[in-house]
Parts: sequence; C-alpha cells; structure tokens
Amino acid sequence: MNRGPLIVLVGPMGVGKSTVGALLAERLGVPFLDTDQDVVHRTGRSVAEIVTEDGEPRFRELEHEAVARAIAGFPGVLALGGGAVGHGGSRALLAGLPVIFLDVDLAEAMRRIGSDTGRPLLAADPERRWQELQDERRALYLEVARFVVRTDGRTPEQVARTVAAAVAVDTERGVTA
Repeated sequence: MNRGPLIVLVGPMGVGKSTVGALLAERLGVPFLDTDQDVVHRTGRSVAEIVTEDGEPRFRELEHEAVARAIAGFPGVLALGGGAVGHGGSRALLAGLPVIFLDVDLAEAMRRIGSDTGRPLLAADPERRWQELQDERRALYLEVARFVVRTDGRTPEQVARTVAAAVAVDTERGVTA
C-alpha cells in the first residue's frame, strides 16, 4: 500500500525546491516529481502559456489535480509549485505528510530567479510581486509544514542534508515519513 510521498517540499519561487528535491531523491534512491513539470508534461504547454492563455485559475485547477495524483500514488520526493498551498484541497491532502517549507529571503530569491521570463506571476516588478506572494502564502506554508529549512547562503547539497536529517529524526519519533 502506497502511503504517498516520502518528502514534500513547499516554498516560494526561487527557493530551490526542484534542485533540492532532485538531490534528495537521488540520495534516498527514490523518484522525484515537480508538480509544475507534471502539469507541463500532461498539457504539453508551459506554465506561462497556461496562465497567459487560460488564466491563473485554470492553472491552479491543473496544479491541484497534479498534487492530488502525486499524493495518492507517488512514492518519492515531491516538490509543489509555489502557489499550490493556496488551494484548500491541496492543503487538506498534505495533512499528516512530511512537508518541509524551504524558506528564503527576497534578495536571495531574486538572485536565483534572475531574469527568468517563464514566471508569469513575476512579469511586472518581480521583487515587489515576489514579496507580495510570499506575504500572502507564508502562513499557508507554515500551516502545512512539519519543518522549516532556510536556504539562504546554503548550497543545495547542504539543504538536502538538512531536510534528510529532519525527516529521519521525525521518523525515529514514530511519525510515518
């Protein structure tokens, strides 16, 4: 019986969920899945195309479907898109799972994102918009997270080791991870 993902990573754009998730999956010998990439694969369109052509609400529906599929049957490390926690159904599905909130400050996120034009929610005034999104979502990340791991000034490998150790400690307490 599949109990869902071993680890779920949440956090804002530019925090390193995909990079850290891939490293964790390799370290644990399990598959890695990014829900944004799952949506892209299933639709054959980029996130930017979906948001631009169909609107953000449609993208959020597709994103929730990807989250639900993954939680129901994906046995590896799962990275959720930055806004996935905004869907109440997705938050409910995360209850009881080993969710890690990867946190980062604005300056570091902007350094990592750079001039990435594939992020439609940051199209106008990226710094201001990133901060607004983080302010809107931070409480939701904290609501679903079992652990918070800062990524500022740390390599992806350091973050992956910290996450793996946090989940291992939790597992030792008898919590399914």
